[in-house]
Amino acid sequence: MLRQVASRISMRSRERKLELFLDRFGPTAETTVVDVGVTDAPFGGGSTDNFFEARYPWPGQITGVGHTELDRFAAAFPSVTPVRADGRALPFSDRQFDLGFSNAVIEHVAGGRSGQRQFIEELCRVAGRVFVTTPNRLFPFDPHTLLPAVHWLPPGGVRDRLLRARGFDDVLDPLSPKQLAALFPYPVEVINTGFTLIALGPV
Repeated sequence: MLRQVASRISMRSRERKLELFLDRFGPTAETTVVDVGVTDAPFGGGSTDNFFEARYPWPGQITGVGHTELDRFAAAFPSVTPVRADGRALPFSDRQFDLGFSNAVIEHVAGGRSGQRQFIEELCRVAGRVFVTTPNRLFPFDPHTLLPAVHWLPPGGVRDRLLRARGFDDVLDPLSPKQLAALFPYPVEVINTGFTLIALGPV
C-alpha cells in the first residue's frame, strides 16, 4: 500500500517536472535532447522508469544514455536512440544536443562529490542547456526508501543495512540546494519543491 502511494506521488512529481521542462525550455520537433540515466525497462505497470521517453512529445529527438544493457529500453521506445555509456564520460561532442535532461540520477553516481561533478560537467559539455533533478537532502523523508532521515545517516553501518533491506545497493548521496548548484561549471537556477531539487542552466 505504501509503495502504491509512493508510486502515485512519484508519477505526479515526474509529470510536473516534464511540464516545467517544456515550459521553461520550449522545445520543438527539431530540438535534440540527451537523457542521461535511463534504465533498461519499459514505462508503466506501476513503474515510473523512463517517464520522459514515454511522455515527451518528440521521442525521436531523444538520445537515452544508460550504463547497462538497453535491450528492453530499446524495445519499449523504438524511436529513441539508446546509448550505453558512463554518464561521467559521455561519447558525444561538445554541444551535440540542444538540451540535456537527467532525473534523479546524480545521487546514485559513484565517486562522491568528484564523481557527481564529473557527471554534471559532462552533461553541461554535451548540451546547450540542462535540466537536472535530484531528491532534496533537506527533506525529512528519503524518497528512495520511504524512511525518515535515513539519508542523513553517515555512510556505512546502519545506513547501508537499511538501504540494502530496501533494495538499494548503489550509492545514494542526496544533495542540498547549495551542494547541487556547486557541481555546475556555470550559474544555475535551483528550484526547491521541498521533496525535489531542480537545476536549470545556464542562467
